[in-house]
Amino acid sequence: MTSGDEFQPVKSADRTLTVLEALAAEGRRSLVDLARALDIPKSSLHGILRTMAQRGWVEADDTGLRFGLGVRALQVGAAYLDSDDTVGLLAGVLDDLSRQFGETVHLGRLDGPHVVYVAKRESVHPLRLYSAIGRRLPAHATALGKALLAERSDTTADRLLSWPLPALTAYTVTDAGVLHAELATIRERGYAVDRQENTEGIVCVAVAVPLRSPAIDAISLSVPLTRYDPGLEERIVVALRRAADQVRAAHTLVSGEAHPGTPLPGESRTGGGVPAAGER
Repeated sequence: MTSGDEFQPVKSADRTLTVLEALAAEGRRSLVDLARALDIPKSSLHGILRTMAQRGWVEADDTGLRFGLGVRALQVGAAYLDSDDTVGLLAGVLDDLSRQFGETVHLGRLDGPHVVYVAKRESVHPLRLYSAIGRRLPAHATALGKALLAERSDTTADRLLSWPLPALTAYTVTDAGVLHAELATIRERGYAVDRQENTEGIVCVAVAVPLRSPAIDAISLSVPLTRYDPGLEERIVVALRRAADQVRAAHTLVSGEAHPGTPLPGESRTGGGVPAAGER
């Protein structure tokens, strides 16, 4: 195959993965619902589901009419996290932030127009943000996502996002001009804030993790608005910057050199970039 040839995915494999992604995003679905949503003939989809069920990737409910992810999906997801060097490297950092503030701490990874939670530490308070490992959220509506979008040029960020931008709450930024202005501010100050843009009543502060250039991971603290004030935000920013510096120092010590990493498809290494804490 030459470099000019357009890749054509294997149809059966592509459909199987599409079914897995749909069940991961929407939960249990009926055969009819899946066939309609994915535009796959029911006869073909039934064969795919039976094969996946036999291998443990899909499970049917007691009625046999609705399908959801099976235990094999959990095993593969857990294996991904267990083998991820970044999750292991940042475990102590997440623990320390959790001890300092007692609030929800997340490690998020950019995945196209979304950010995915790959690690978390629960808040000690009854009133807290609900979240789960593996949950995907629009990057433009989260502090994690905006911190990572700001690592890239506006042009690259626009290519990653899905337009028009969906509004998760009344506070979500959906206008391109407003988003670009906010990304410029994030690049200047070195951290991102989500003020009820993802979940009403929750404020999040995040910084990019300086392990790659541009970064693909970020860490955040999420706090209910009732416990939030400017003084707390300042303390969180200081702690997140310190954590980023610790990660940078540890990685440099281990690797012996800066590790550029691999950019996401379609992006260059010449994006916006958040300056190091000592350079702000």
